[in-house]
Formats: sequence, structure tokens, C-alpha cells
Amino acid sequence: MKILLAAFSLFAGTNLLAQEVQKTYCNPMDINYRYNFEQLQEKISYRSGADPVIVNHKGEYFLFVTISGGYWHSKDLVNWNYIVPDKWPMEDMCAPAAMSVRDTLYLFQSTFERRPIFISTEPEKGKLIFYNRWPPPLPKDIGPWDPALFYDEELDKWYMYWGSSNVYPLFGSELDKSQNLNYKGQYKGLIYLNPEEHGWERFGRDHTSSIKPFTEGAWMTKHNNKYYLQYGAPGTEYNVYANGTYVGDHPLGPFTYAPYNPVSYKPGGFVNGAGHGNTFQDNYGNYWNTGTPWIAVNWNFERRIAMFPTGFDSDGQMFANTRFGDFPHYLPTKKWQNKDELFTGWMLLSYKKPATSSSVMDTFKVASVTDENPRTFWVAKQNKEGESITIDLQKLCSINALQINFTDYKSEIFDGFDPKIYTQFRIFISKDGNSWETVADLSKEKRDRPNAYIELPRPVEGRYVKYEHIYVAAKNLAISDIRVFGKSKDPVPATPGGVKATRDADPRNATVTWQKVPGATGYNILWGIDRNKLYQTYQIWGDAPSSKEIRALSKGVSYYFAVEAFNESGVSKASEAVFIK
Repeated sequence: MKILLAAFSLFAGTNLLAQEVQKTYCNPMDINYRYNFEQLQEKISYRSGADPVIVNHKGEYFLFVTISGGYWHSKDLVNWNYIVPDKWPMEDMCAPAAMSVRDTLYLFQSTFERRPIFISTEPEKGKLIFYNRWPPPLPKDIGPWDPALFYDEELDKWYMYWGSSNVYPLFGSELDKSQNLNYKGQYKGLIYLNPEEHGWERFGRDHTSSIKPFTEGAWMTKHNNKYYLQYGAPGTEYNVYANGTYVGDHPLGPFTYAPYNPVSYKPGGFVNGAGHGNTFQDNYGNYWNTGTPWIAVNWNFERRIAMFPTGFDSDGQMFANTRFGDFPHYLPTKKWQNKDELFTGWMLLSYKKPATSSSVMDTFKVASVTDENPRTFWVAKQNKEGESITIDLQKLCSINALQINFTDYKSEIFDGFDPKIYTQFRIFISKDGNSWETVADLSKEKRDRPNAYIELPRPVEGRYVKYEHIYVAAKNLAISDIRVFGKSKDPVPATPGGVKATRDADPRNATVTWQKVPGATGYNILWGIDRNKLYQTYQIWGDAPSSKEIRALSKGVSYYFAVEAFNESGVSKASEAVFIK
């Protein structure tokens, strides 16, 4: 099979960004998510990315995703080239494991049967070779499914972790390098879920279901001689999919539950869910945690990919910063010192702003494109050039970036390698709705961008934003959200007052209340195990009630809660943190 490089410049045609270096990114990641389909009563076609693993290999980045027919390569974490290697499993890879050791990249797939480990010293060229064929399978249902490979350089020992179940634990085993990474000794169960103690491990929207939760997505990170065994829970189908960790002094434990769990959690906002990913370091030594946000329009397991700045504080507490995690962030150019310093401060300008369109199919109203919900969407009457959407920001704003999120509504694309799969459009900005400036022209683009992120090289002042359609390969033109980022001239909101937090009779839950402030677009509920460790965030829109039950707490752990307000100009100072025992 030939190597297919979906090589792309930042933007094509007369786009203002063509000569600029992109300095920011925005979740979900802007890559050409591959088409997949489910054979149910009828075939369901959708683009999806799930179970991401990003590894830094010799100073460059490689992204592996479930059932993608290949992988992605990047030098900067923003421009990703899609590669189909010369060897690839006929059945594709689910929840792959990847690891870089010296000059070699190792790659393995989830399986219950004998499957090879691949290696490559030139993965950027798509050159994979067979390293071994995995030994006879483990007992029925044991795996290894959702594997993770780990090499401990100081010990010069190799390990594998795996598991995807609501019955079995996560497992681990040392591997014998002298025997082509076969199991060395007995594998062992390492950690089980305990939702009776850990509220965030409960299933359902906001942890309200009694369905037995799933643990999966094992990953190991060694930091300051501590071993952080990470896992995803409680399940990918809701907004609360998250990553947690246990900590130990040896690669195979024993491990202790981290009381500050989960480490990566994003139940609110446009991107929902942060579970089942991995942790890696960039070329500046910064940590990142990847995850699988939930889309679920065509198929319950339809997902995208997100990455969040991650760190370890002076006490060794691991955290991922999901505060404004789906707003634009700077790409680092050095090792960051403050967890929020990558946030651009470009605020969402488009939330629930009025929008008009050239046409509407059935009941798929155009108001959906500004509701910050990827599961609602507008559909044009026809998928034809010239269809358009205009958003009225209702005042002059300084616009820095936009994100166009397409939806696969009855796409009926079952050949994900069809060269006709790409997206083309133009973006215009106007101060008065009459005179328009072209700020992005993707009319020559030949890249599929279902979550296209456009950073403008300079702020553009405007009130109206227009999307003009040219081409998508799908049967229908459908867009879930057009997100506009920048600044308005309004004052930043005041700090919310009257913040209270009350532990429920079930100590896994607490109810937080606050007083709304004028002009707030929304609020962030912040919490953690110390007043200086408010690492968790639940984003709430300003038109929602000023009370929220947080059901992600652990029994026997005390917490601090604070609330901050944000609008189209910026973010207030956080309230004084309140303590609950």
C-alpha cells in the first residue's frame, strides 16, 4: 500500500493565514478524522476519533487513534499529516498502544488473539516492520485489550498494562526484552473501580446512572520516581468520561488511589469528556493529557480528540487543566510555569447569538450553530455552493479566531479513502452587514476538516460573521457550531458572591450555589483538595440556574470550592474558596 500523506499548508487560496505561522490550537483537534460505519439495521456513516495516543518520538509527534487506517505525524502539535503505512492490520487497530524507546517506535493493538507488535525507526515514512507475534492469548476475556506499553529507562525494564471491562481490573505484567517482549512471569490485577467510594467513577450523565461503570485506557507515567498508573472511567457515552490515577513506588505496584481524582475531567462546555487518552511530554518538557470528547450524533461512540496542558505540582499531585479547555490556547514555546498561561484570553463571542441562513432543511434550525452543543445542528436544504450562515454578534468585537464544526448527517460515505473527501468554505467579517472582509478562503483546500480551526493573523473588528459554503463530500451540508473567539469592549464581570457548598447526605455529592453577576456569559465552578489546588472545573452557562450538584467527589476527602464568572471580555477573579469536610 502506498504511503498517503495528507500534506496540507495551514490554509489555502487567498486565506490571510497562508503566510503566517499558527500560534494557537483549539479543542477538539483539527485533524481529518477518518470515516467509519456501523452495520446496524442500515449502515451508519460517521467521522470519529477515539482512544488517542500521542508519543514524542525523536522530537516529533505521532498520533494513533482507533480504527483510522493509519496514523498522524506532526512536528508542532498543530499541523498533522495523515499516513497510511506499508504494513497495517487488515482488521485495523482498536485502542492502540505506542511507545518510543531510543530510535525505535513500538506499536501494538488491542486484541484477544495473537497479533504482532510493530516497530519502526522511520514512522514518518510509514515504514513498519513486524517485531514479534504476541504469545498465545490470555484466558478468555482477559485481553490484552486497551494495552499500554511502558519502558522504565532507569530500571531498564519493559511493562505492559491493559484492561477494558466493568468486571475485570486493569492488569499489568513485566515483559521480557530478551524474548521479544513476551510476558515475564505472571500478569497481575492492579486496580478495580470503586464507585461506591469515588463519585466520579459512576456512570451516566453527571454520574446519575446505576449502570456498572467501565475501566479502560491504561497508561503509565513515571515522574520523580513515582509511578502514575492512569485509567479512563466510567464510560465514553456521557459528558463525565475522565482520566484518573493511582500512584505507586514500583511499575507493578502496589498502587494507592489518588485522593484528588479525577486528574482530567471536563463535563461542561462544548467539548464534553476527557477520558481514555495518554500522557506525553513535548519538546519543552511540558506534559499533555489526551482524551476522547463525546459527540454521539450518528452513533453513541462517535467521538473527537482533545489535548490538555498537564502537570505535577510540588506535592506530586497530577492534574490536567481543562479550564476553558475548548477555547483557543497558545502552543508552548518554552516550559510553562503557570497552569493557565497558555490560555489566550480570547473569549467566546458567539454563544446564543442570532443567526440567519440561506436555507433550512426540515426542523434543523440555524440557531443550533451558536448553542455550543455538538449534538444539535443546522442542515441546509441542499449541499451546494453558495449556501451561507450569518451570525450577528450584536456589537463590534475584536475577532481573533473561529472554529467550524461540521456534522455527518446521513453522510453515506463508506470509503474513507475517497479523494473527494475534503471541506471548502470562505469566512467573511463585516462591521455593518454590508461591506465584507474575506478573512479565510479555503476554496482551494483539499483537506477534510470536520472541526476546522482558523486563527486570524491579526484581530479583525466586526459585528457580523458569515460562513459561505463551497464543498463537503457528505450528502448533506450540516454544521453543529460556528464558534467565534475574541474580545468585546464590555467590562469584565464582577466576582460572584454568596458562594456556598454543601455536602449531601451522600458525601460523593455536593451542591454549589452562587449569586449571578450582570453581564456574565457563564461561570466556572472550581474545586480541589486544597484552596491552592482548585484544578477541577465545571463550566456552566449564564442562562442556567446558579446552583449545580457536583457528583464527582470521593468519600473521606475534604474539598474547597470557588466560582468565577466570564463574559466576552474576560474572566473575573475567583471567589474566596469555601471549605467542605
